[in-house]
Amino acid sequence: MAARLQSLSSAVARWHADEVTVASPLTGAEVASLRRTRVFGATGTVLMAIGALGAGARPVIQDPTFGVRLLNLPSRIATVSLTMTTTGAVIMALAWLMLGRFALGPRRMSRSDLDRTLLLWALPLLIAPPMYSKDVYSYLAQSQIARLGLDPYTVGPAPGLGLDHVFTLSVPSLWRDTPAPYGPLFLWIGRGISEVTGDNIVAAVLMHRLVVLLGVGLIVWATPRLARRCGVAEVSALWLGPCNPLLFMHLVAGIHNEALMLGLMLAGTEFALRGVDAAGPLLPRPLRLPQSREEWQRWTPLAMLLTGTVLIALSSQVKLPSLLAIGFVAMALACRWGGTVKAFFIAGGSLAAVSVAVMAVVGWASGLGFGWLFTLGTANVVRSWMSPPTLIALGTGQVGILLGLGDHTTAILGLTRAIGVMIIAILVTWLLLAVLRGRLNPVGGLGVALGATVLLFPVVQPWYLLWAIIPLAAWATRPGFRGTAIALSLVVGIFGPTANGDRFALFQIVDATLASALIVLLLIAITYRRLPWRALPDSNGASPSAEPPTEPGSGPPVPPTSKPDAYAESP
Repeated sequence: MAARLQSLSSAVARWHADEVTVASPLTGAEVASLRRTRVFGATGTVLMAIGALGAGARPVIQDPTFGVRLLNLPSRIATVSLTMTTTGAVIMALAWLMLGRFALGPRRMSRSDLDRTLLLWALPLLIAPPMYSKDVYSYLAQSQIARLGLDPYTVGPAPGLGLDHVFTLSVPSLWRDTPAPYGPLFLWIGRGISEVTGDNIVAAVLMHRLVVLLGVGLIVWATPRLARRCGVAEVSALWLGPCNPLLFMHLVAGIHNEALMLGLMLAGTEFALRGVDAAGPLLPRPLRLPQSREEWQRWTPLAMLLTGTVLIALSSQVKLPSLLAIGFVAMALACRWGGTVKAFFIAGGSLAAVSVAVMAVVGWASGLGFGWLFTLGTANVVRSWMSPPTLIALGTGQVGILLGLGDHTTAILGLTRAIGVMIIAILVTWLLLAVLRGRLNPVGGLGVALGATVLLFPVVQPWYLLWAIIPLAAWATRPGFRGTAIALSLVVGIFGPTANGDRFALFQIVDATLASALIVLLLIAITYRRLPWRALPDSNGASPSAEPPTEPGSGPPVPPTSKPDAYAESP
């Protein structure tokens, strides 16, 4: 099984055609295989949704499946439910891997084919219970605290709502006494949801899932446009980014606010870079209000730049790391103005002023102020094995214990995490200067900066990888990056979540894993000749390595039309 996965992943990674060439249409056999792959992946998400009825992060009370004979059955056979969820996740991940052959190869599917696939795979998860995390219940509790007029940045769910409140009961015990680490825009939206739904936990969860869908929609809108800007095929970027298994598993199914953060950030980056591409001189002369239609049109780039900056600033009011996009847009603007020291300070200062103004308006209008700045380290109480600085500290602490030197893990954690933050600051500064000098595309710089932030962050969750994967999917084209992103998505997506919000005994996890492996192997044997587990020949029987035809395809990549000449090519 492992050898087959490795072979399939390597094959997809090697299929890297030149992004500026025109792709050819799919053959009849490939169209049929694409449809079967789409159904295969949908089967996986249906299994995940059914398994979530027993293995998902269901609420402690107000569970709508409680007492309903058919819907309550999965909760009584927890190991079977966990097996269904794990099997469905593996099937969906394998289907995504096979779908990559129609996104990265010499013949590509159309944009509409990919959109239909994304929608079909997401639909079963929209009505399923939350999966892989109980964070949504923390959202509900913190929003309810804000609704009651209390400060969610100083009061946790237990002291603010009481231990017997419907929301508090479903919040993990680790977070019942901690304040909210999220920005005021997100809690403002959550407070509005609480005003509408009250204490109805099911309605509130569904409303938060609608917010997630809004964010996913913005991601799907922005990604192909950023990809065109960087000279990358739309379907290639959409397949690796918005169609990634991590997005289905953790943003759609897990209901994480990263969806809204990423959607606002990417859409804002696209709008802002449109303004940068059409920007005129350093300062318009003369400085006066436009008097004619032509003069108004000359101010359009400024309007686009301001719109993008506002959207990025709003994204930072969900989670702060997205504010990095402001820096890369500012450096792109300064580069457009000549890359001088004067341009650097004017571009950076003006966009920073707009961002601070947006934050002040959101803090004032929501009534939540800037208290979120003092709770950003709330999640640091978690010792995440996915964070290299934390992992190094934990390993070093264990070595000290074994050598009889005492337990100094906490002190080492403070040191390694501080070093990680320093490295992030140095690397981001270097990337910003590279964009300023015209040596790096701002989209690529943003992706690399977010990747470094995730890698060296004190706490790393599986869905944090999407911070870097999605913007980099619109920029990086080398098989090395794509192969790494594919491997990380598969490993973290399949093996990262230990359960999905509920507690399972070790024997249940082992039994479910073994049963899932057997089921997946059986499905591979059954579908081996009907799904593209091996490379498909074209309609004339040519091998996959044959020279691709040059006629236009149903989903050709669009050559870059607005990428500044000074920007270096993406790797």
